[in-house]
Amino acid sequence: MTVLFKVDAERMRDGTQPWTFVASGAPFRGDLLVRTDAVSLEACLDVCLPRLRELGLVIPD
Repeated sequence: MTVLFKVDAERMRDGTQPWTFVASGAPFRGDLLVRTDAVSLEACLDVCLPRLRELGLVIPD
């Protein structure tokens, strides 16, 4: 699995959601990916970790 965290300086300056989280690759099949844009790293994790668990990933609390 590949996981990317990104902070976009332009979106941060504009006051929008500068953080991006993307997870893709094995064990996902096909072109499935989990992605969100949010106001903080924590907000990204609040959205994406439950989704990854729903898809069968075992992620410790």
